Amino acid sequence: MKLAIIGYGKMGRLIEQLAPEYDFSIHARIDLGQGIEHAAGADVAIEFTEPRAVASNVEKLAELKIPAVVGTTGWSHDFDRVRAAVEKNNSALVWSPNFSIGVNVFSRLVSEAARLLANQPQYGAWAWEIHHHTKKDAPSGTLVKLVEDMKRAGYARPIDTSSNRAGAHPGTHEIGFDSAADTITLRHTARSREGFARGALQAAQWIFGKRGVYKFEDVLFGETRGA
Repeated sequence: MKLAIIGYGKMGRLIEQLAPEYDFSIHARIDLGQGIEHAAGADVAIEFTEPRAVASNVEKLAELKIPAVVGTTGWSHDFDRVRAAVEKNNSALVWSPNFSIGVNVFSRLVSEAARLLANQPQYGAWAWEIHHHTKKDAPSGTLVKLVEDMKRAGYARPIDTSSNRAGAHPGTHEIGFDSAADTITLRHTARSREGFARGALQAAQWIFGKRGVYKFEDVLFGETRGA
């Protein structure tokens, strides 16, 4: 399949490097400021750019009938606009604040812990993360989703949330529950960007030939929770 890479930074270059393992050839490399029209003819596009560019990029890809995988974070305020463009053009989108397979499994574990402790008022909760100093959103989209997952699971008490940005750290997310008797800590630590790139490529394989808006959870767990 022919792959268009939208955003040719560190993630774009890593996706290019790994693409042959997923039976993709590189059809186009489009960096910020370059025209999305150069993606025409691609079977799928993977987008890792910056928040302000996502809505416009997906709109143009939808007009070209190119399914998109969006790994950029911090654009949730434009989600309705993006969904409308995909549906209007009968195209397809997979999006996620984090394309790491491990993080998505971690999210399931966090939700289950929150559900089990929802009716145990002696347990308070915290959510914390650290990323490299160049990451633009804080808290990260992943941490925001983890907290939302906890609330959806029934944990209605306050969740103290904090973020750090320093150095070149690829990303650690930690959820904790604490009582006078004990502490439960759940933590996911990324070692590199490779997990995000592989997840995005797996999603790109999956979305080919489909229509609609999906989350990465649909790719991994075979269910649609309403993207």
